[in-house]
Amino acid sequence: MTLSRAPALRFLDAIEKLFPDAIRMRFEDIRHNNDIVQSLAAFQKYGNDQVPLAPNTGRVNPQRGGGFFSGVLTALTGVAVVLLVYHWSSRESEHDLLVHKAVAKWTAEEVVLWLEQLGPWASLYRDRFLAERVNGRLLLTLTEEEFSRAPYTVENSSHRRAILLELERVKALGVKPPQNLWEYKAVNPGRSLFLLYALKSSPRLGLLYLYLFDYTDTFLPFIHTICPLQEDSSGEDTITRLLDLREPTWKQWREFLLKYSLLPYQLIAEFAWDWLEVHYWTSRFLIVNAMLLSVLELFSFWRIWSRSELKTVPQRMWSHFWKVSTQGLFVAMFWPLIPQFVCNCLFYWALYFNPIINIDLVVKEVRRLETQVF
Repeated sequence: MTLSRAPALRFLDAIEKLFPDAIRMRFEDIRHNNDIVQSLAAFQKYGNDQVPLAPNTGRVNPQRGGGFFSGVLTALTGVAVVLLVYHWSSRESEHDLLVHKAVAKWTAEEVVLWLEQLGPWASLYRDRFLAERVNGRLLLTLTEEEFSRAPYTVENSSHRRAILLELERVKALGVKPPQNLWEYKAVNPGRSLFLLYALKSSPRLGLLYLYLFDYTDTFLPFIHTICPLQEDSSGEDTITRLLDLREPTWKQWREFLLKYSLLPYQLIAEFAWDWLEVHYWTSRFLIVNAMLLSVLELFSFWRIWSRSELKTVPQRMWSHFWKVSTQGLFVAMFWPLIPQFVCNCLFYWALYFNPIINIDLVVKEVRRLETQVF
C-alpha cells in the first residue's frame, strides 16, 4: 500500500511546486462556490457519521445512534405487545357483545350497560332502571310519556330524546347498534380491516369510499365529529348530535374539504381525539400514527418539489389509485377464504405496531434530509 501511494504523493508535491498560483486560485474559487462548499460539508458529515472498521474482525460496527434507536424501538414494541395481549385477554368476547344479542333477550344489567354507553349523563338514571329491573322486553314497550314519569323520571328533554332515538335504532335493527371501535369491528370485521388499511395508506380514497358507499352509517357521524356545528357547542346538543344526524352545512363541507385536500391524516387524528374517553390507549396510537403519516407525506411532497418532478404527480396519483383499487379487489375476492385469526393479526398489527414502523421511517427521512445536497 505504501509503495503504490508513494509515486502519487511525489506527483502531487511536484504539481504544487510547479503551479502554486494556479492551485491557490483554484482553492479560492472553491471557497466562494456555495454549492461545492455544501457538497463537501455534507460529504464530510457523512464520513464523520461512519464508524471505522473494527481492527480485528474487519466488519463495520453499527452506527452510534443506531443502537440506541433500535433499543428504543425494541422497548416500544415490547410495550405494544403487552398492551395488545392485555387488551385481547381482558376484552369481552365479540360473540358476547350486545351487537350480536337480540334486544328481547337482554337482561336488566345489559339494559343498564346499553343506557350507560349513551353518555356520562346516563349514569343519572342507572339506579332507576336497575330498581325497576327493566329488561329487553320491557324496554321495547316503554314510551316517551312513561320515560318522563316516575319511576324513571327523565325530566331533561334532551336526555329523553337521546334515549328515544337510540331505542328506535335498537327496535329497527333488533340488536344494539355499534357505538365504539370494538363493536363496529365485531359487526363489520371485513369493513373495519379495509377502512383501517385504506385510511392508513390512502386517506383521501378511504374517505371518498365512505362518502360513496357508507354515507349514512359512517361518513355522517365522521364529518359531524370532526367538523361540528357551532350551535352544537352546548352540552345538551352534544349529547344527541351523533344520534340525530342532519345533512352537513356548507360551512362544515368547506372545513372538511380543506382538511381533506391538505391534511387528510389530521381528520383521522381529530376523530380519534374525540374518542379518547372511550378508547384511551387506542386513540393515542391512532393520533401518533396520523402525525407520523402526515410527516412522511410532507417528506414525499418535498422530494417531488426538490427534484422538479411535479409533472409526474398525475401519473403517480393514477398509479396509486390503481394499486389501492387492485389490492382492495384482491382482498374482497379472497376474503371468505382468509381465517379470522389472520384478519385479527392484520388488524392489530396496523393498529398498534404500524406507528412504531413509521417512527423508524421518519428518522430515516430526517437523516436523508440532513445529507441531501441542495
